[in-house]
Amino acid sequence: MADILYQIPSSFSVALFFILGAIFGSYANVLIYRVPKGENTVTSRSHCPKCQHLISWYDNIPLLSWLFLGGRCRRCKGKISFRYFIVELLMAILFAGLWVKIGWKFTLLEYLVLAFGLVVVSFIDLDHMILPDRFTLSGIVIGIVGSFINPERSWEDALLGILFGGGFLWAVAYFYLLLRKQEGLGGGDIKLLAWIGAVLGWKPIPFIILSSSLVGTLVGIFVMLRSKSGLKTIIPFGPYIALGALIYIFWGQEIAEWYLHIFIPYLSPVN
Repeated sequence: MADILYQIPSSFSVALFFILGAIFGSYANVLIYRVPKGENTVTSRSHCPKCQHLISWYDNIPLLSWLFLGGRCRRCKGKISFRYFIVELLMAILFAGLWVKIGWKFTLLEYLVLAFGLVVVSFIDLDHMILPDRFTLSGIVIGIVGSFINPERSWEDALLGILFGGGFLWAVAYFYLLLRKQEGLGGGDIKLLAWIGAVLGWKPIPFIILSSSLVGTLVGIFVMLRSKSGLKTIIPFGPYIALGALIYIFWGQEIAEWYLHIFIPYLSPVN
């Protein structure tokens, strides 16, 4: 079976994973919209959010249908958010990019599941400031199980990833609560980083924390200045944790080598 997979032309594989990602992106939109509302996400057909009319299969083709219809419902002409297209395109790019980065390995399957989940929870967090347990806790379990199946990983590394990732954010949240007498991080963020640690292990955690904090701080300052709400500005942190994890998957090794080469050259593997 592995020999057959390796014989598939790379261009065909990239196209295949791009299409597969777009299809999963379409389902991601369903989850993003329905999970916070407690609606059925499996058997209930897609419908227009404006007129509630059931969407025909030919109007529900990932990426293409939104473009052909101009982002509007065929029946009521109500506007359908551009974000539906963005989520499908983002998932398609991530799936194709992960195949290019990893190739035909079991790790690819784990990272595809992780990327799918990270996109879904990020957009839910942006909309509702929540990270549903059905994703984060399930992700932790899947990550642990995968560490026993994937020969490239160990369960010890997965366990340390959970403890280091979730434990670090828990400590930050705890001391922030002691100092400010208010919550600074939600429990969802803690479980999200524990989920990422269960899949990626403990070593990427410092990079993910640093990069997500940097991006989150810059965005927070921008939002604070724009809204003029001062230090009381609240932004969801989950999307930045997810972004940090994806950056590490695609470019973490290269960024680490660049950093060492610039700032600690005697530790750099680059000559």
